[in-house]
Amino acid sequence: MPNAAAHARAPAAPLSAHRSGPLTGRLRPPGDKSVSHRALIFGLLAIGETKIEGLLEGEDVLRTAQASRQLGAKIVRHADGNWSVWGSGLGSLLQPVETLDFGNAGTGSRLMMGVVAGHPIVARFDGDASLRKRPMKRILDPLTLQGAQVLEEAEGGRLPLVLQGSSEPLPVEYKTPVASAQIKSAVLLCGLNSPGQTTVIEAEASRDHTEKMLAHFGATVVSEPYGAHGRKITLEGRPELMAREVRVPADPSSAAFPLVAALITPGSDIVIEGVMTNPLRSGLLTTLQEMGADIALENRREEGGEDVADIRARFSHLAGVDVPAARAPSMIDEYPILAVAASFAKGETRMRGLSELRVKESDRLEAVAAGLKANGVDCEIIGDDLIVRGGRVAGGGMVETHLDHRIAMSFLVMGLASESKVVIDDEAMIATSFPSFRVLMERLGARFS
Repeated sequence: MPNAAAHARAPAAPLSAHRSGPLTGRLRPPGDKSVSHRALIFGLLAIGETKIEGLLEGEDVLRTAQASRQLGAKIVRHADGNWSVWGSGLGSLLQPVETLDFGNAGTGSRLMMGVVAGHPIVARFDGDASLRKRPMKRILDPLTLQGAQVLEEAEGGRLPLVLQGSSEPLPVEYKTPVASAQIKSAVLLCGLNSPGQTTVIEAEASRDHTEKMLAHFGATVVSEPYGAHGRKITLEGRPELMAREVRVPADPSSAAFPLVAALITPGSDIVIEGVMTNPLRSGLLTTLQEMGADIALENRREEGGEDVADIRARFSHLAGVDVPAARAPSMIDEYPILAVAASFAKGETRMRGLSELRVKESDRLEAVAAGLKANGVDCEIIGDDLIVRGGRVAGGGMVETHLDHRIAMSFLVMGLASESKVVIDDEAMIATSFPSFRVLMERLGARFS
């Protein structure tokens, strides 16, 4: 197996954010990471040329592209964000010769486990130090019910691991233990090559990009309400997936950083172009509007099967709110930047039910609280709730990012409006999801050094 030395990192690159003047102008964030991973994977499984426009060219997605090549896809990059994928068709994947190394890509690795599990091949999965800490058992449990076998694994069902897929995955009905698009997607991707129906039941609906893309590529998939907040998704196995064009909308999780920066920096007025507004991804917008944010959705349209709009955001006097646990699946990646917004809001913000944040790139709950405290913000964790008492943000702290891109960008945004500068210990990980973050933010007027 690859050893830790194979994932040796460059020296840390600290970055400071300084109190800035008004942020003004327009920007388009990179393509949505969730849709980008899936576009490559469906291109691998479809017959013919899948043309992708607006692909996120961050490190995580490039790892999924490389793994798709190893499994038999021909992939060509034409220009910024414009790619072609020629797949060999469902059931025709190649046995990979070398380890599928996903770096920091949790989504890419987990979705590809579902793909491998549904094919008669053996693949070794690995990643960087951060990905090796993340739990994979929740993905492997349903895949083994479908007929895959885990031949090797690190302690606790973690990477590195070796997965043997099945030539005929079993049709299953699986109830997910938590609201997770990654678990749901892995089960459905494995079920694509099953001779029967695969059903996933969620008590709380998670993001639905996989279902939308299954339908876009020609699969028969039905999603219907289940209980008060859940979904029941049924997939007919062994469809003939045909290549399609995919236009990737701008990533709402990346748009969250300039959005909050504008809301907390006096005098700011910006437009963020082409952002996905899928209801299962727009919990942050809902919450910020409840806090009094001046946000307007303009030029609403549909691109690649997803709802899209331009978001105008202006400086706002925010107030604390109570964020219900039921909203967590629609904004799970946005809690770090919401905590920064809450730091500048008047009064108390309570974010409920954040257990999922403990198994992200870092223990995001602890990392966020530590970063807030380092910069003079009154906060505490009670159970799985984060409570932030906002108002004055002194800044002046050094934030440990724990190799987590969202922690890094969130606290750089804090520094644009805090009294003293905010320093993060390493900016390198930002490239996993938003390589152009610093350049685009500086064009708006942000000050970094």
